[in-house]
Amino acid sequence: MTDGGLLVVGDVVTDVVARHATALVRGTDTAARIRTLPGGAGANVACWAARSGCADVRLLARVGADSADWHRDALRRAGVRSLLAVDDDVPTATVVALVDSAAERTFLTDSGAVLRLCPDDWSPSMLDGVAHLHLSGYLLFAATSRATALLALREARRRRIPVSIDPASAGFLAELGADRFLAAAEGADLLLPNADEARLLTGLPEPADAAAKLSLQAGRVVVTLGESGALLAVAGAVTGHVPAVLVRGAVDSTGAGDAFTGGFLAAHLAGADDASAVAAGCRAGAEAVATVGGRPGPGRRPTP
Repeated sequence: MTDGGLLVVGDVVTDVVARHATALVRGTDTAARIRTLPGGAGANVACWAARSGCADVRLLARVGADSADWHRDALRRAGVRSLLAVDDDVPTATVVALVDSAAERTFLTDSGAVLRLCPDDWSPSMLDGVAHLHLSGYLLFAATSRATALLALREARRRRIPVSIDPASAGFLAELGADRFLAAAEGADLLLPNADEARLLTGLPEPADAAAKLSLQAGRVVVTLGESGALLAVAGAVTGHVPAVLVRGAVDSTGAGDAFTGGFLAAHLAGADDASAVAAGCRAGAEAVATVGGRPGPGRRPTP
């Protein structure tokens, strides 16, 4: 077992999850079941890592004063030590997740305070006792938060702490550009894209080819394939394909990739080999799609 904790530097988001059983009808009402839940890719990863057995999980993120207490309490209850910077000028990020009858989600994103995470919010002491740093790729999509993420990455490298990065969003990644993202991610030991993100980062249509190419930059690459499991690539070659866990009654794919990452990192920190860690990630992802929202367990927001 690795002696040390996990620090996630990423995002906290208020998710409004709207599950609609029929197609959206433009210009009028569509019946839906709607819940307001804590979310955010980085926060979700941290919560799933704690759920998967990692005893020391920390999260640095920026939230608005409007909901800081609610988010801090949700993280505490999930077993995550929050290092939240509170923004008095901008509210917490909000994502409206439209989830269809096949559990596929489409996001409407207001980044709010997320991309205002600034170098003053960071301290090298946050890495004390940490064995792994995970960065949410959302932070790389704006100059201020990118500078903060790169501070953390450089300090981790100086201390020889492994670093992983999840590209986080195919849509925002396309806007930023693959070259800029990969330049910012240089020095990471592990990349965790989904298939669409891997294609965007390499220009290659086949996930296996994309995984192999990406692994020439990072030491290891894990490409998640949804219902087809995940690919592992090392040093330019695909070294494994782990099948997904069969899920009956999927309700919401929001946060499934975050759950995979949290499960993978927890297993890795516990000493699992790569294939076993990927399998642990697949199990967490399967649990996530059977749950509404991106986190394990309850987290409904109280009525103001």
